[in-house]
Parts: sequence; structure tokens; C-alpha cells
Amino acid sequence: MTISNIKASLREESIKSKKRNTIYYKIGKGDYAEHDRFLGVTVPFLRKLAKEYEDLSLSEVQELIESPINEERLFALIILVNQYKKSPRDEIFDFYLSNIEYINNWNLVDASAHLIIGAHLYNADRSLLVELAKSDIMWERRIAIVSSWYFIRKNDLDWTYKIAKLLFADAHDLIHKATGWMLREAGKRDEKRLRKFLDQYHAKIPRTMLRYSIEKFDEEIRKSYLFR
Repeated sequence: MTISNIKASLREESIKSKKRNTIYYKIGKGDYAEHDRFLGVTVPFLRKLAKEYEDLSLSEVQELIESPINEERLFALIILVNQYKKSPRDEIFDFYLSNIEYINNWNLVDASAHLIIGAHLYNADRSLLVELAKSDIMWERRIAIVSSWYFIRKNDLDWTYKIAKLLFADAHDLIHKATGWMLREAGKRDEKRLRKFLDQYHAKIPRTMLRYSIEKFDEEIRKSYLFR
């Protein structure tokens, strides 16, 4: 009954909003989001609804995270993140990893990876991130780099640079963007270190990754990297 109520609320909101957010995703044949379906429900609504169901059981979360509808999977992940923040535990971390196949769009990764995987590994063995960065599955590689955002927020930058180097040769634009984004976040904490990294590896860094990483630099410095 609980899951039925959640799904009914999402569909009711979808009808009221008359919004379809597929414009943000590549859903054409052969594109990365070809598999996904969207209701057009906003993230603020999902977060608000999640507060009403914060004690959802993992068996109920399981039903939602397996949904073909993007917002239902995102809702499940918001529940997991909220529960993990209140009570960090192996059970949620293990549940996340066992359902990693359903965390298969950039919004799902970006809303959860650092807050569960990153948080859980902060004071633990981080070798899992290397395994994920070397995965044949693009979303797992994105999880690897985005997970390091948690470390960045703690002024722990080493693993962002470690994972970034593993992704230089990645073929996917979504990995270039995510890695550049994390490098940019690391640069906000220590610009000198980011510039030293870019100077050392400039020739190996994909163009999109580079552009994202230098967005917060002064214009003249950005140009110096773009036009080398």
C-alpha cells in the first residue's frame, strides 16, 4: 500500500506540473538514457515527499529502485541517502552496491554516490573506487569519481586526482564532464594544486574535462590552458 501511495503521488504531481524533463537527457536510440522513462517530477518535490516516507524499509526501497521510471529510482536513492545520514551503516552501503545496476543515469549517480559510497569509504579502504573507475560500465566509473566529492568536502583531495588519472582515456563525454567537475571542486579547495596537476597532465586531459575543471579560474588563466 505504501509503495502504491508513493507512485500515486508521483503521477499526480506529474499531471499537475505538466513538465517533462527529458530535455536534460539523451533518450534517443543508442543514447545513454534510451532505457529511461520520465514523469517530469522535480527534485524538490521528490525531496519533500521523501520526508513523509523517511522510514521506508529496504524491501520497499528495493521495489522502487528497480523501477523503469527514473524519478522512482531517484526517490529510492533520496530515501537511502537520508537514512544513511541519520544512521550510517553497512546495510545501506551494501544495499547500494547490490543495486548498482539501477543507478544508471547521471542524476541518480550525482544525488547519491558521494553521500553513501564516499561517506562510507572516507575512513575505510578506498580500493573499491579504483575497481569502479576501471569498470566497463560507464555509470560505475561515474560513481567512482563523484564519490570523491565527499572527500573533497573534507579537504581530502588525493583520491580525486588518483581517480581522475584513471579516467583520462575514457571515451564517454559524461565521464569527462563529471571528472572535470570534481577537479573544479578540488580546485576550489586548493587552486595551486589543481594548476600543478593540469600543468603536469595537460596533454593527456580530454578537452571537455579540461574545460569543466578550469571554469572557476580567471579568464586569462583559463585561456592559457585552453590555447596551449
